[in-house]
Amino acid sequence: QVQLVESGGGSVQTGGSLRLSCAASGDTFSSYCMGWFRRAPGKEREEVAIILTAAGSTYYADSVKGRFTISQDNAKNTLYLQMNSVKPEDTALYYCAAARLPPAFCGAALLQRAPYWGQGTQVTVSS
Repeated sequence: QVQLVESGGGSVQTGGSLRLSCAASGDTFSSYCMGWFRRAPGKEREEVAIILTAAGSTYYADSVKGRFTISQDNAKNTLYLQMNSVKPEDTALYYCAAARLPPAFCGAALLQRAPYWGQGTQVTVSS
């Protein structure tokens, strides 16, 4: 059974950095579509960054391009999200998700197609 466990959230000031981790178990994740999503208070869940683990190709939401970096460590079955230059609008509950998807479908569609989700880790950015 696939399990995803996020960690690394916390409180940070505007302009600071955080690194989120998502420890995956229950399968070999070298050929998965994996990503980070977030839900801010009163808003819908939205995609943040997605990676096709076999190719290392990535997708970023416009709101985080140039500030966040998604990466993977296949040996550790761990997904990361490096968050730099954070803003108050980055405050949200951050989730990781995973699915076996064809490369052409590994993008924003992961939000609707991912069967595996973590429980989330809270990120709070103060001004």
